[in-house]
Amino acid sequence: MTDNPFKAGGFTRDALIETIKLGEGRFTKREIARALSLKGEQRVALKEALRTLEVEGAIRKTGRKEYVVGADLPPVTVLEVIDTDIDGELLADPVKEELKGPTIRLAPGEGSGRSGDALGIGDKVLARLERLADGSYEARLIKRLSGEERANRMLCVFQVSSSGRGSRLKPVDKRNKHDLILARDNKLKPEDGDLVLVRIAGGRHHGLKSAVVEEILGSANSPRAGSIIALEEHDIPQAFSDAELAYTEKLKEARQGRREDMRDIPLITIDPVEARDHDDAVCALPDTDPANENGWIVYVAIADVAAYVDGGSPLDRGARKRGVSVYLPDRVVPMLPERLSNDLCSLVEDQERPCLAVRMVFDAKGHKRAHRFIRGWMKSHAKLAYEEAQAAIDGRGKGRAETLRKDVLEPLWGAYGALKAGRDRREPLEIDAPERKVKVGEDGRVTGIETRERLDAHKLIEEFMIQANVAAAEALEEKRMTLIYRIHDEPGSEKLENFSDFLPTVGLSWTKGDRVTPARFNRVLDAARGGDHYETVNEVVLRSQSQAVYDTQNIGHFGLNLAKYAHFTSPIRRYADLTVHRALIRAYDLGDGGQSDEERSQLQAIAEETTSNERRAMAAERDATDRFIAGWLADRVDQEFSGRITGVTRFGAFVRLKDTGADGLVPISTLGNEFFRHDESAHALVGDRTGATYRLGAEVTVRLVEATPLTGGLLLEILTPPESGKGGRGKSSSRSRRGPPGSQKKKPGSRPPRRSKPRR
Repeated sequence: MTDNPFKAGGFTRDALIETIKLGEGRFTKREIARALSLKGEQRVALKEALRTLEVEGAIRKTGRKEYVVGADLPPVTVLEVIDTDIDGELLADPVKEELKGPTIRLAPGEGSGRSGDALGIGDKVLARLERLADGSYEARLIKRLSGEERANRMLCVFQVSSSGRGSRLKPVDKRNKHDLILARDNKLKPEDGDLVLVRIAGGRHHGLKSAVVEEILGSANSPRAGSIIALEEHDIPQAFSDAELAYTEKLKEARQGRREDMRDIPLITIDPVEARDHDDAVCALPDTDPANENGWIVYVAIADVAAYVDGGSPLDRGARKRGVSVYLPDRVVPMLPERLSNDLCSLVEDQERPCLAVRMVFDAKGHKRAHRFIRGWMKSHAKLAYEEAQAAIDGRGKGRAETLRKDVLEPLWGAYGALKAGRDRREPLEIDAPERKVKVGEDGRVTGIETRERLDAHKLIEEFMIQANVAAAEALEEKRMTLIYRIHDEPGSEKLENFSDFLPTVGLSWTKGDRVTPARFNRVLDAARGGDHYETVNEVVLRSQSQAVYDTQNIGHFGLNLAKYAHFTSPIRRYADLTVHRALIRAYDLGDGGQSDEERSQLQAIAEETTSNERRAMAAERDATDRFIAGWLADRVDQEFSGRITGVTRFGAFVRLKDTGADGLVPISTLGNEFFRHDESAHALVGDRTGATYRLGAEVTVRLVEATPLTGGLLLEILTPPESGKGGRGKSSSRSRRGPPGSQKKKPGSRPPRRSKPRR
């Protein structure tokens, strides 16, 4: 990084700011470079100069990557929670595109939101903003927004007094401190302990407000209450409209027609053992072309949803509204009715089905030589679980998998070997984030939490899907079609700054100024591998990344290290994929169901809606999982657990329990007999008097103080002594405004805004 990027670039600070002004919010870095006639190394200097002005607050970048001259944000605005920083604190963006740019953090404790449902990625809030000295903003919550139609609706628990002579509606959201009473015109009759959805009927000059029960959702103590609350709290549409259901009932099975006959191609599905729908099938064959010695032909066939869901139909409008399917521990809330996902669009073994497929040719080193999209008529030759396919390849095969080993599975693994060579050259980001699954019995109760082993079978399917997605983006660009990309920006400058500050605390380093690539992060992970801090470094690398989104403007996919990437492989559960299917059908004249001009004109809006819906789904999935785990741990209060500190904030520490992956809060007021402060640069809580330290990544033993299934909150107490310090006052956060010890104690509803392994 040069000391004076303006001098190195051959332009002045004023000239750069004036150029950005002339752009009137339309200039990206590329347009600025063109306006200033910059070339080669001057463009590198421009990047540093822009970053310098951003940090100073002189300019800011909009959500579309154009630059504008900096201006204060309005004192009150609507924000969407979009990410977390390295310590797990929530970051937000203004909902209005023209306001996006400056970093906005939620103020201490605001991320926990309440003792009920914690704020998560995708939530929208009305907040008061204050600009800080470094040009960033701090947001203080005014209220959480959940849609105009739900402004007067809330979830409550109906409780009858011990005498049986009175009742109350107690809001699940603990920020609503006042109980409600049943309105006189209430018709539904809930029982004591029922979870109910109510509509506030109106206020009275004195006393409690009244409410009408609109729906009885079951017992609040039911094992399945966690999912019910998560779905309601995040406004997840759960029922299909009468129009959607009527449309679905009239659907007839597709016929082969003009479709290319693919029934003799040995396509198979490989899915989780519990999967009920099968929307993708794969096949690999040796390429017999002498010009491609040891090369491979790879087929990826996807259920043809566009054959059944016409654009603009009731089913299409409902799918767009949902955006994605939602996967909770005990249920799936599908984007499309089950008649499609589990029947007409499920590639059932030995059943003929319509598909949209891509035929790709790779050489022996994994370079793609060609691709072709096909509107096909296929038959799945087998349905295998990941474990079955892997066992057969490893020489432990049984039944159907073993009979397919030589002719079907071995060619798949052969092609994967070539594709893996290409992946290794590409060097995508390789974060080691174990996937934990909450297992739920038929009665809705948790039976255990398992860590899923990541097999080569998983990696094979993932890489085949990635290559199909790349081919879709390339094919549509070849036809000059507007499309929805899946994009993933490189980490922002502030996240990189925090990341580079953290690494020395675990004996690692990051050279500032060098080009940021996935391979650099991988080298950090390799250096940490086998050491005490490997899990923490993985967590911190993950938190330093941007979030992937949908957009019609392509900036590539940083994590996968790909220049062109779209989502093609799952139109049954992601609306963006359905738009890609329709675009391919139109671009290559593959029959009915192609993209209309109307849909084409709305792709950017669809991209933004789907991104928001995906984040909403992720938040609901996280919250439901937290509630199920809290219910499972509720009878283990006072027991001790091993864990690791995964976040340090101004109000306490978050600890992830080793066996379950559950996260709990340790309030800062419970850490000891002295006042602990948050040291941002060290990512630690440091005692004022002794310098005793609780550091990010430290392994600790904790006691479970409280588990609250209704909110999903865990309250913990650290039993492990802190690292000894050098004495004296710890370096506090520049944004710290805490009161005296004990003033920041949080209730067990507080949960870390953690991020799961990114959805690519």
